[in-house]
Amino acid sequence: MAENVTEVIAGAGVLAAAIGFLVYASDGAGLGRATDSYELTASFRSVEGVTVGTDVRLAGVKVGTVTSLALNPQTFYADATFTVSNGVEIPDDSTAIIASEGLLGGAFLELQPGGSPLNLDPGAEVENTQGAVSVIALMMKFAGGGDEAETSAP
Repeated sequence: MAENVTEVIAGAGVLAAAIGFLVYASDGAGLGRATDSYELTASFRSVEGVTVGTDVRLAGVKVGTVTSLALNPQTFYADATFTVSNGVEIPDDSTAIIASEGLLGGAFLELQPGGSPLNLDPGAEVENTQGAVSVIALMMKFAGGGDEAETSAP
Protein backbone atom coordinates (compact mmCIF):
# COMPACT_ATOMS: atom_id res chain seq x y z
CA MET A 1 0.00 0.00 0.00
CA ALA A 2 2.84 2.43 0.81
CA GLU A 3 4.40 1.76 -2.61
CA ASN A 4 1.15 2.75 -4.37
CA VAL A 5 0.88 6.00 -2.41
CA THR A 6 4.51 6.85 -3.24
CA GLU A 7 3.93 6.14 -6.93
CA VAL A 8 0.76 8.26 -6.98
CA ILE A 9 2.56 11.17 -5.30
CA ALA A 10 5.52 10.89 -7.69
CA GLY A 11 3.14 10.74 -10.69
CA ALA A 12 1.23 13.78 -9.45
CA GLY A 13 4.52 15.68 -9.07
CA VAL A 14 5.57 14.83 -12.63
CA LEU A 15 2.14 15.82 -13.95
CA ALA A 16 2.27 19.14 -12.05
CA ALA A 17 5.74 19.89 -13.45
CA ALA A 18 4.56 19.10 -17.00
CA ILE A 19 1.55 21.41 -16.63
CA GLY A 20 3.84 24.13 -15.24
CA PHE A 21 6.14 23.85 -18.28
CA LEU A 22 3.16 24.03 -20.66
CA VAL A 23 1.83 27.17 -18.97
CA TYR A 24 5.29 28.76 -19.05
CA ALA A 25 5.79 27.86 -22.73
CA SER A 26 2.37 29.15 -23.78
CA ASP A 27 3.00 32.51 -22.05
CA GLY A 28 6.38 32.84 -23.78
CA ALA A 29 4.85 32.08 -27.18
CA GLY A 30 2.01 34.52 -26.66
CA LEU A 31 -0.57 31.74 -26.56
CA GLY A 32 -1.65 32.36 -22.98
CA ARG A 33 -3.79 35.21 -21.79
CA ALA A 34 -4.61 38.06 -24.14
CA THR A 35 -2.09 40.87 -23.98
CA ASP A 36 -2.83 44.55 -24.21
CA SER A 37 -1.92 45.15 -27.84
CA TYR A 38 -3.34 46.12 -31.20
CA GLU A 39 -2.80 44.73 -34.69
CA LEU A 40 -1.20 46.34 -37.73
CA THR A 41 -0.47 44.95 -41.19
CA ALA A 42 2.24 45.43 -43.80
CA SER A 43 3.10 43.94 -47.22
CA PHE A 44 6.67 42.91 -48.03
CA ARG A 45 8.42 41.78 -51.20
CA SER A 46 10.24 39.17 -49.07
CA VAL A 47 9.83 38.04 -45.46
CA GLU A 48 12.75 35.62 -45.57
CA GLY A 49 13.64 34.50 -42.04
CA VAL A 50 10.43 35.81 -40.45
CA THR A 51 7.87 33.40 -39.03
CA VAL A 52 4.82 33.64 -36.81
CA GLY A 53 6.10 34.62 -33.37
CA THR A 54 9.00 36.71 -34.67
CA ASP A 55 9.75 39.83 -32.62
CA VAL A 56 8.55 43.28 -33.66
CA ARG A 57 11.06 45.86 -32.41
CA LEU A 58 11.18 49.63 -32.10
CA ALA A 59 14.59 51.13 -31.31
CA GLY A 60 15.81 47.61 -30.48
CA VAL A 61 13.08 47.03 -27.89
CA LYS A 62 10.49 44.30 -28.40
CA VAL A 63 7.05 45.92 -28.73
CA GLY A 64 5.11 43.07 -30.34
CA THR A 65 5.12 39.87 -32.38
CA VAL A 66 4.24 38.72 -35.88
CA THR A 67 0.89 36.91 -35.67
CA SER A 68 0.35 35.78 -39.28
CA LEU A 69 1.98 35.64 -42.71
CA ALA A 70 0.15 35.03 -45.98
CA LEU A 71 0.89 35.37 -49.68
CA ASN A 72 -1.26 37.94 -51.44
CA PRO A 73 -2.19 36.26 -54.76
CA GLN A 74 -2.85 39.60 -56.53
CA THR A 75 0.43 41.35 -55.68
CA PHE A 76 2.61 38.30 -54.92
CA TYR A 77 3.78 40.12 -51.79
CA ALA A 78 3.80 38.63 -48.31
CA ASP A 79 1.13 40.17 -46.08
CA ALA A 80 2.21 40.26 -42.44
CA THR A 81 -0.04 40.91 -39.48
CA PHE A 82 1.66 41.86 -36.23
CA THR A 83 0.82 43.21 -32.81
CA VAL A 84 2.13 46.32 -31.09
CA SER A 85 1.79 46.92 -27.34
CA ASN A 86 -0.84 49.42 -26.25
CA GLY A 87 0.78 52.68 -25.27
CA VAL A 88 3.26 52.45 -28.17
CA GLU A 89 1.86 54.79 -30.80
CA ILE A 90 3.27 54.41 -34.30
CA PRO A 91 3.22 57.49 -36.60
CA ASP A 92 1.35 56.88 -39.86
CA ASP A 93 4.45 57.60 -41.99
CA SER A 94 6.57 54.94 -40.24
CA THR A 95 8.51 52.22 -42.05
CA ALA A 96 8.42 48.46 -41.40
CA ILE A 97 11.68 46.71 -42.24
CA ILE A 98 12.70 43.05 -42.16
CA ALA A 99 16.07 43.35 -40.41
CA SER A 100 18.72 40.86 -39.35
CA GLU A 101 20.43 40.57 -35.98
CA GLY A 102 23.78 40.10 -37.68
CA LEU A 103 25.43 38.26 -40.52
CA LEU A 104 24.20 34.89 -39.28
CA GLY A 105 21.54 36.10 -36.84
CA GLY A 106 17.81 35.70 -37.04
CA ALA A 107 15.41 38.15 -38.65
CA PHE A 108 12.93 40.45 -36.94
CA LEU A 109 10.44 43.11 -37.99
CA GLU A 110 11.78 46.58 -37.18
CA LEU A 111 9.54 49.63 -36.99
CA GLN A 112 11.19 52.95 -37.77
CA PRO A 113 8.93 55.80 -36.68
CA GLY A 114 8.26 58.69 -39.00
CA GLY A 115 7.67 62.30 -38.04
CA SER A 116 3.94 62.58 -38.62
CA PRO A 117 1.77 63.88 -35.77
CA LEU A 118 -0.92 61.36 -36.79
CA ASN A 119 -0.70 57.79 -35.53
CA LEU A 120 -1.79 54.49 -37.08
CA ASP A 121 -5.15 53.23 -35.88
CA PRO A 122 -5.56 49.57 -34.84
CA GLY A 123 -5.91 47.41 -37.96
CA ALA A 124 -4.18 49.98 -40.20
CA GLU A 125 -1.50 49.13 -42.75
CA VAL A 126 2.08 50.34 -42.61
CA GLU A 127 2.52 51.58 -46.19
CA ASN A 128 6.31 52.04 -46.22
CA THR A 129 8.06 48.67 -46.13
CA GLN A 130 11.42 47.16 -46.92
CA GLY A 131 11.67 43.41 -47.36
CA ALA A 132 14.41 41.04 -46.32
CA VAL A 133 17.77 41.35 -48.01
CA SER A 134 19.32 38.04 -49.00
CA VAL A 135 22.85 37.75 -47.61
CA ILE A 136 23.75 35.23 -50.32
CA ALA A 137 22.57 37.60 -53.07
CA LEU A 138 24.64 40.42 -51.57
CA MET A 139 27.72 38.20 -51.42
CA MET A 140 27.19 37.17 -55.05
CA LYS A 141 26.95 40.83 -56.10
CA PHE A 142 30.08 41.64 -54.14
CA ALA A 143 31.98 38.72 -55.64
CA GLY A 144 30.68 39.53 -59.14
CA GLY A 145 31.43 43.26 -58.75
CA GLY A 146 34.99 42.56 -57.70
CA ASP A 147 35.63 40.47 -60.83
CA GLU A 148 34.23 43.17 -63.12
CA ALA A 149 36.41 45.86 -61.57
CA GLU A 150 39.52 43.75 -62.10
CA THR A 151 38.74 42.91 -65.74
CA SER A 152 37.77 46.47 -66.73
CA ALA A 153 40.96 48.05 -65.37
CA PRO A 154 43.50 49.06 -68.06
